Amino acid sequence: MGLKGIIGLLVVILVIVILVSSIVRIVPQAKAIVVERLGAYQATWSVGLHFKVPIIDRVARRVDLKEQVVDFAPQAVITKDNVTMQIDTVVFYQITDPKLFCYGVANPIMAIENLTATTLRNIIGDLELDQTLTSRETINTTMRSSLDVATDPWGIKVNRVELKNIIPPTAIRDAMEKQMKAERERREAILRAEGEKKSTILVAEGHKESQILEAEAEKQAAILHAEAEKEKMIKEAEGRSEAILKVQKANADGIRFLREAGADEAVLTIKSLEAFEKAADGKATKIIIPSEIQSIAGLAKSLVEVGKEE
Repeated sequence: MGLKGIIGLLVVILVIVILVSSIVRIVPQAKAIVVERLGAYQATWSVGLHFKVPIIDRVARRVDLKEQVVDFAPQAVITKDNVTMQIDTVVFYQITDPKLFCYGVANPIMAIENLTATTLRNIIGDLELDQTLTSRETINTTMRSSLDVATDPWGIKVNRVELKNIIPPTAIRDAMEKQMKAERERREAILRAEGEKKSTILVAEGHKESQILEAEAEKQAAILHAEAEKEKMIKEAEGRSEAILKVQKANADGIRFLREAGADEAVLTIKSLEAFEKAADGKATKIIIPSEIQSIAGLAKSLVEVGKEE
C-alpha cells in the first residue's frame, strides 16, 4: 500500500470517528440535554448513553439540574411610611423541566431577577419601616411562594428566597443607632437599680435577722436567769425549811430530855417561852401564846412577887 492508500485510510478512520462522536452522546449525572429534530422539539435526554441522527438531530440546550444560587443587586424599595431603602436578595432555584426551561422564557435568570424586584416592591410597599426590619422571615416566605408560582411555567422551582441586606437611609440608621444606644443605657440603668434594690433588701433582711437573733438571745438569757433565780429561791427555801426542822427537832429533843430528867411544869413553860422567843427571832410583832402557857406564866410571876415581899 502506497502513501496515498495510507492517507486515504486515515481519512476514512477520521470520518468514522467524527460520525460516531456526532451520533453518540453521554449525559452525566445531574444534567439533561434538549434535542431538536429539524428545528422541532424531539426529546429530553437524561443520564446515560444516547444516539442521535446526524444532520437531522441537534442538541438545542444543555441544562444543569442541580440547585443554583443567584445573588441579585440591591433594589430600591419604598415602605408604606415613605422610607426608601436598598434591599438585595438571594434566590435558590432548581430546574425541574428542561423543556419548559428551554422554551418557556428567553432569559430565565433575568426574568427571575425582574420578578424578584417587582414582588419585593409589592411586599415592602404594604409594610412600615419597623415591620420591614423585623419581618424578614415573613417576607422571605411570601416572596418564595409568589416566585414559585410565577416560575412554574418556566420549569423552575424556587426553593428559598433570602433578604441578604436591608440598607435604610443614613439618617434612619443614625436614628436607629441612637435609639439602640438609649435602649442599652436604659437597660443598664434598670439592671443597676435592680442590683441596688436587691443589695438594700439583703442588707435590711440581714439587719432584721440580726435583731431577731439578738432578741432571741436576750429572751433565752432572761429565761435562763429566771430559772436560775427560781432554783436559787427553791434551794434557799429548802435550806430554811431544813433549818427550821432542825431547830424544832432540837427543841423537841431538849424538851424530851427535860421530861426524862424530871423537870416540873414551870421549867417546861419557861423553855416553851424561850422556844417562842427564838421562833420570833425579834422580827415578829405579835405572838399568840396558848392559854395554858399564859396561866403558868401568871403563876410564876405571882410566886416571884411573893418571894420579893418576904
